[in-house]
Amino acid sequence: MSDNPVNMELHPQVEAFFDAATNTISYVVKDPGSNACAVVDSVMDIDMAAGRITYDHADAMIAHIEHEGLSLEWIIETHVHADHLSAAPYIQERLGGKIGIGEKIMIVQDVFGKIFNEGTEFQRDGSQFDRLFKDGDSYTVGSMQCFAIHTPGHTPACMVHVMGDAAFVGDTLFMPDGGSARADFPGGDAGELYDSIRRVLSLPDAMRLFMCHDYGPGGRDIAWETTVAEEKANNIHVGDGKTREEFVRFRTERDAQLNMPRLILPSLQVNMRAGEVPRDRDGNPMLKLPVNRL
Repeated sequence: MSDNPVNMELHPQVEAFFDAATNTISYVVKDPGSNACAVVDSVMDIDMAAGRITYDHADAMIAHIEHEGLSLEWIIETHVHADHLSAAPYIQERLGGKIGIGEKIMIVQDVFGKIFNEGTEFQRDGSQFDRLFKDGDSYTVGSMQCFAIHTPGHTPACMVHVMGDAAFVGDTLFMPDGGSARADFPGGDAGELYDSIRRVLSLPDAMRLFMCHDYGPGGRDIAWETTVAEEKANNIHVGDGKTREEFVRFRTERDAQLNMPRLILPSLQVNMRAGEVPRDRDGNPMLKLPVNRL
């Protein structure tokens, strides 16, 4: 666990926005002591068949922030998502704020820069983002002290962000009946994921945990909020004392059966650029389709 002090007395208001097309949950997190807020894991809409990008999901978040009279200070990415495109620059252009991600984004940029055959103009130093977080780094949303925990395993750049009694876990954990995320992407590691989950579960039992994805296992309603205590007791992959060896064996066997996410190719190209769509030599937005590279 990070050495940063956890303040369970601080209860930020969390507004969730569910994107049914990608089963992603984005958040607006308000500092209880001011009108400052942060956005976590925003979504940009894409119609792959039509090659069309739109912003309905981001517009709903922007409308909420404006209606509530909030001031956006941070646009947080918990990791480089492989299943949806970030709307961070679109939101930043309209409301301001700094875009932040884990410093290991540079590893992701290097790996996928090769896969997508990016030229030297594609910077692999994380400079597309306003802030690169190291493990334990702190920042403020208004008067609210926040900090980031490095949680590799799903990807090298995954971070969990703790804001008062709320932690935004990205893909490190799912709801207790959903288990955990895959660990077979380039740079992923099931053992590291288990260790990262244990770090998250060392937070106080009453800590609210907010998921980035939910798929409604067994047909239940979509859900996105749980607690450390509930995950420790009931998570089907890591709860109830399951060992690291058991988890690695299960995760490795399970991941071998999974298909690639539907939007992985556009998502990675956009998200490793902090939400910017790459452009061709003439300046037109253009995505690549590498063949047999993943």
